[in-house]
Amino acid sequence: MGQAMQTQVKRRSVLKAGAAGVAGGMLLPGTARVALADDKKPLGAWPAGAEGDSVFVGLTVDLTGPYSAQGAEQKNGYELAAEQINAGAPQVQKISPLIKKGVLGKKLVLGSADAETKPNTGVQAATRFIHDNKAMMIAGSTSSAVAIALQKVCNREHTPYFTAISGSNETTGVDCQRYGFRLCYFAYMACKAIAPVVAKELGKDRKAAYLTPDYTYGHTTTQSMKEFTEKEGWKTVTNQVHPLGAKDYSSYLINIANTDANVLVVVAYGADAANAIKQAKQFGLLDKMKIVIPYMSAYLEKEVGADVMQGVYAAQGFWWTLEDHNPVAKDFVEAYEKKFGSKPRDSAMYAYLALVLWADAVERAKSLYPIDVVKALEAGELRDSPVGKVTFRPEDHQGIVDFPILRGKKPADMKNPEDFFEVVQVVSGKDVLPPLGLLGCKMGDYA
Repeated sequence: MGQAMQTQVKRRSVLKAGAAGVAGGMLLPGTARVALADDKKPLGAWPAGAEGDSVFVGLTVDLTGPYSAQGAEQKNGYELAAEQINAGAPQVQKISPLIKKGVLGKKLVLGSADAETKPNTGVQAATRFIHDNKAMMIAGSTSSAVAIALQKVCNREHTPYFTAISGSNETTGVDCQRYGFRLCYFAYMACKAIAPVVAKELGKDRKAAYLTPDYTYGHTTTQSMKEFTEKEGWKTVTNQVHPLGAKDYSSYLINIANTDANVLVVVAYGADAANAIKQAKQFGLLDKMKIVIPYMSAYLEKEVGADVMQGVYAAQGFWWTLEDHNPVAKDFVEAYEKKFGSKPRDSAMYAYLALVLWADAVERAKSLYPIDVVKALEAGELRDSPVGKVTFRPEDHQGIVDFPILRGKKPADMKNPEDFFEVVQVVSGKDVLPPLGLLGCKMGDYA
């Protein structure tokens, strides 16, 4: 959605809210009486956001900064989901048979803002969406720092928030929120899943060097990866911590080169990961080291090329060849490719699926009232998805979702320009979830 269109949506929403307020004395006393009869007090953007013939959802996506490629793909995923929800498309009905056309018969309208991979920018955008556009849901993130900040402000505003990508253990751990939901897999799950795979494939006597971005995602991912690989017999020889958005990795790579490490664990994400791996190749490190990526960003393989990615082990939330075994994945891949001209990655899939699951919860609740929607999401309803059955764990709002472990193909084995990986295994999300309480989640009240 372009800036002009966003501005128009915002202006129309504000005018609509203003008109509804002016007319409230004559037209809306029935609505007020229903709310009182149901003992529902105004909460978040309700009831204003539930009036009229449309429902607004605000998207906070990183369109600039080190995670901009992932943010752009998320925006595509949300737009595809909204299009299918509004049309009552058969593809989306395979996930939620309750969705007909729109949400409770209302058209779903999206507005997007660039979070710039900055928490404050994301929070400001979400706040505008809730106050000015009467958003009934906020979605989008790549940086866990942004995601955690967003779910805190949305919790305060009593507005459901869905991350898109957020790898930190803290998002549904110590920073969990009643109104925050994370569908995607995250550090603990990824590292618990990939550690035994790489120990089996690369050996149990490996020495690992880490490249870690200096914020919550980086620190918690490295912590989990060290925990699970060391249980397999690996030794950690160095952990090089770099700023988010770093351009020059030479000092960190020199430090790694001066160790006896034979595995480079790239925790860096997005453009950071691409820059680090390219420079590691230039330094000659990859001639003696294998690469493992416990939480791989979308399109990294295109950034660094198949020559570098061959033999790399990585976890990612979705890979498009899952369409060979999953009809919902096939529908999603075909629809995304038709609309956007490329194969989708996990950023798009999580965005698409989150919006559909929110719409499904609204339909199950038969209400846009925030507490009703949250409780519907906590009910444990299983839905089909491009990665199998999914639901949310009610105690911490973590998605119970399967995900693949990938291995980079040799260029000669690629069947087409997008065929970078083979799926080593599809991990059961349920099997790698942390035990309840381990990460410190203490859920707050509904209101």
